[in-house]
Amino acid sequence: MRRLILMAIASATFVTTAFLVGPSLRAQTPAPAAFEVASVRPNKSGDGRVMLGVQPGGGFNATNVPLRLLLRQAFNVQDFQIVGGPDWIGSDRFDVIAKAPEGVEFTADVMRSMLRSLLVERFTLAVHNETRDMPVYALMKARTDGKLGTKLTPATVDCAALGRGRRGGGPPPAPPQPGQKMDCGMMIGPGRLNAGGMPMSNLATALAPQVGRIVLDKTELMGNYDFELSYAPEAIGSVGGPPPLLNGGPLPVDPNAPNLFTALQEQLGLKLDSQRGPVDVVVIDRIEQPVAD
Repeated sequence: MRRLILMAIASATFVTTAFLVGPSLRAQTPAPAAFEVASVRPNKSGDGRVMLGVQPGGGFNATNVPLRLLLRQAFNVQDFQIVGGPDWIGSDRFDVIAKAPEGVEFTADVMRSMLRSLLVERFTLAVHNETRDMPVYALMKARTDGKLGTKLTPATVDCAALGRGRRGGGPPPAPPQPGQKMDCGMMIGPGRLNAGGMPMSNLATALAPQVGRIVLDKTELMGNYDFELSYAPEAIGSVGGPPPLLNGGPLPVDPNAPNLFTALQEQLGLKLDSQRGPVDVVVIDRIEQPVAD
């Protein structure tokens, strides 16, 4: 749960990151779960920082977040899978403080269900799901001989066994330093993706928000891999657009860094092939400004 929220923070501040787990739109069913108490207020600070997190005991806090980010969290989708709605859902900012009932196991799915209920109650949200034929990318091997890049190698650590060994206690591993290989897990930052012990499907999911399309894993690479990708960060879902912001200011960009498409080929030996395919989307039928607490 903590990793899910940390990734959402990254997506809000400088670059959209992928949700690596969660049900499809079709698998999401209405649930009666709701926060016990919740406060929603407009944020007019003009601060470029966005904060989103959970607290022990079922607390949910969001500061200076656009409504689109809350929608993405609630329905576990990328920005390009949200269709319709007024412009203010991406420009107006809100502070949300909510608390789950005592004794509720506050899992990621429960959090999403409660957040959906909050959006219905406070923003009069009404949506429906559709599957649309849309542009997608297929993640494939770039070379006809199947040779991979030097930054993509079979995993050297059995992360499943390592996880079982930690169930008895002990602190989680420290995040890797710049240039240091990651054993298990994935870290995503501006122009950088570092992963250890991950399947290619997770890489495809992580790439989707960077390119503004669903990415399908068609690499035919089985098992888990270690990979490291460095590239010039660009506008979310718009390759070639202006660079994203970090805490309200422009990111430092290496002028010699390749774009994402080139980096995939040069460093991982993979490519993104443009295709069309079915994409689940959330269509906004009604949404209104909330009444402030």
